[in-house]
Amino acid sequence: MSKKQRQILVTSALPYANGPIHIGHLVEYIQTDIWVRFQKMQGHTCYFVCADDAHGTPIMLRAQKEDITPEALIERIGKEHQADFKEFSVTFDNFHSTHSDENQWLANTIYEALNNNGHITRRTIKQAYDPEKEMFLPDRFIRGECPNCGAPDQYGDSCESCGATYSPVDLKNPVSAVSGATPIEKESEHYFFKLKDFESMLLDWTRAGHLQPEVTNKLDEWFEAGLQEWDISRDEPYFGFEIPNAPGKYFYVWLDAPMGYLASFKNLCEKNGLDFDQWCKADSDAEMVHFIGKDIIYFHALFWPAMLHGSGFKTPSSIYAHGFLTVDGQKMSKSRGTFITARTYLDHLDPEYLRYYFAAKLGSGVDDIDLNLDDFLLRVNSDLVGKVVNIASRCAGFIKKRFAGQLSKTIHDEALLKIFIDADESIAEAYDSREYSRAMREIMSLADKANQYIDEHKPWIIAKEDGKDEELQAICSMGLNCFRLLMIYLKPVLPVMVEKSEAFLNIEPLQWRDAQSTLTDHKINSFKPLLTRVEKEKIDAMIEDSKENLEANGTATVNSGPLADNPLADEITIDDFMKVDLRIARIIKAEHVDGADKLLQLTLDLGGETRNVFAGIKSAYSPKELEGRLTVMVANLAPRKMRFGLSEGMVLAAGPGGKDIYILNPDQGATPGMKVK
Repeated sequence: MSKKQRQILVTSALPYANGPIHIGHLVEYIQTDIWVRFQKMQGHTCYFVCADDAHGTPIMLRAQKEDITPEALIERIGKEHQADFKEFSVTFDNFHSTHSDENQWLANTIYEALNNNGHITRRTIKQAYDPEKEMFLPDRFIRGECPNCGAPDQYGDSCESCGATYSPVDLKNPVSAVSGATPIEKESEHYFFKLKDFESMLLDWTRAGHLQPEVTNKLDEWFEAGLQEWDISRDEPYFGFEIPNAPGKYFYVWLDAPMGYLASFKNLCEKNGLDFDQWCKADSDAEMVHFIGKDIIYFHALFWPAMLHGSGFKTPSSIYAHGFLTVDGQKMSKSRGTFITARTYLDHLDPEYLRYYFAAKLGSGVDDIDLNLDDFLLRVNSDLVGKVVNIASRCAGFIKKRFAGQLSKTIHDEALLKIFIDADESIAEAYDSREYSRAMREIMSLADKANQYIDEHKPWIIAKEDGKDEELQAICSMGLNCFRLLMIYLKPVLPVMVEKSEAFLNIEPLQWRDAQSTLTDHKINSFKPLLTRVEKEKIDAMIEDSKENLEANGTATVNSGPLADNPLADEITIDDFMKVDLRIARIIKAEHVDGADKLLQLTLDLGGETRNVFAGIKSAYSPKELEGRLTVMVANLAPRKMRFGLSEGMVLAAGPGGKDIYILNPDQGATPGMKVK
């Protein structure tokens, strides 16, 4: 690899300040953090910045719902995001917000440069308008029937059933997702970025090696379809930055979101005395590298470089897109418990497990990766615990007890050590090109060689033989030198484990150049466990905690208060409701559930068939009160494995909660199994 010192500004896509970080997000942040840590180990000047994407209609509406200001909402979410990142060792040099003075300056500066150069136009358009909320509706806040296939409950811009795209005004029977009102059409003047002005520049830029080949090929489809003008404005009310000299008009969130990269870096420059222009102006020699998901390629590989080029800023040096995360081969699912937030993961498992597993799966392409939970358990236990940590644990005890922690003065197997040292260039090239899975394979192959060396020399047998202390010390010292080299190669992926290893080995923080040296005639400290095995019980508990509220699947409780206090859930259609099979059931047995504060276990007679159901009604009923009573249950709800057993349906109840939960008792004369219509 080139030894030239690089100046690199690195970013990950901005998390939206409207919800928690989940493990799908972490694919990108971990991928980026590994790359940044590797570059810093190489001695390059590398700054990793990010920010919360803090503007837009969803944030404004959520803040209204919580009766707080948008500023209070994004401040709270920002703290939660940063806490999660810290525990996963995703270490930003600066984490900021798009709702900042720096970002407003950038938005205004870039917009005014584009406007002065003739790249902004205005025209009047028709939009859907909510007459009750008195606001224009974003496409995703309008629902209706697809104008192409007639599918109900579709978004205002595309149909999930047939895949058609359309304008919100083309929806049949549209409703506002904000208020439920029927939208009306209303005219408004909007501001547009003339992307086509940059077609020639973008054709050259997208073919100049800044993108992965498959991304360049995808962009060719958009060039062939023709570059369209981009609506960069939104009408008030809107949480964002007002467009200069345009009262009541705001920058669309996607305009100022990517500017958040530079805003965060500008904030870092102001704090650390760095020259922002030297890094970010068009003539800068510094690199600007973006890591993003493949779903936002259009914004980053077309709009973003065009805006930067048109306003005198440096265009990206590289944009690296990655695929999505599936869990056990399927999309993440709340009902299956595989939509796992970062916080839920941290409640049960070591974050370094996930860092390693993602590294073992990630390549340089845009393919999706799968978190197979069985493979996750086996791979972490086999590779990290069974191979890598095992090397240190097999050798450290002998060195500490028999030689007062002192390593031998010589290397026992120079040929083997050379194999370890010579691997540094190949592993470094794999990291630099984002071929982490290849790097992990090469590292684990070295770990196998180290364990094979220890197995062949059997220090536990030599330790029992007289006169072989020198050989024992040399063999175990050799094992620990191999371990040290593995720690260098794994440090970008496992910073916490390597920090513990550095303390154990009694050495300074490892740099990549340290692979060319050895550890001889050196005193180490006592070995302490570096990583414990993954336990299946903890994975199962994480999945259980990730499932939708336990009581919601055991008892359907109808809120009886006013809608203002108990907002309606997402709208469903009559077709959705008709799928629910309601049946009369007799409660033939009711029992307390050990370890559950709110649940009762009910045995229900459906007329010749019995079902086991857990219901969150313990606060209102004793088991004896329920036995023999008739109730209504959802009979075709898929069984759900719970911590306390299998629940095979849902009992219907109503009430505000506590003691006021009322079993929906059917009329007299009903019989178990009877269908409720």
